[in-house]
Amino acid sequence: MIIRPYQTADCEALARLFYDTVHTVNAKDYTKAQLDVWATGNVDLEAWDRSLTAHFTLVAEENGVITGFGDMDPSGYLDRLYVHRDFHGKGIASVLCDRLESSVSGLITTHASITARPFFEKRGYRLIKEQQVERQGILLTNFVMEKHQS
Repeated sequence: MIIRPYQTADCEALARLFYDTVHTVNAKDYTKAQLDVWATGNVDLEAWDRSLTAHFTLVAEENGVITGFGDMDPSGYLDRLYVHRDFHGKGIASVLCDRLESSVSGLITTHASITARPFFEKRGYRLIKEQQVERQGILLTNFVMEKHQS
């Protein structure tokens, strides 16, 4: 497994990975309507590239295939962490998270999905609150979670 910095050329592949992961891995915890508003398939690639470039963004690769990615903003907000559905259980999210977390000190915050909550709990994140996020009139449950990084 190779972990490398994000490049603009990765943006379209990351958007596809995001869509596919949400619509397969997260399908056990969310309805089809919720998945459709979470990952519409119509990502603004320019906006994503600006965000991913502004954040500390890492990409995981295996034999030239992007297997996951994650990003953290300068304030310690872990924004995205997604692993390709065919590569779950191989430690990719843990390695990405280790590197992202080590890039900041102090408080790290994330908004974890129902699916991701157990992963973050095992990493020592504590639940701050459950919340409902509204997208196109549809509510999605996620969890504000925090971890103190020294």
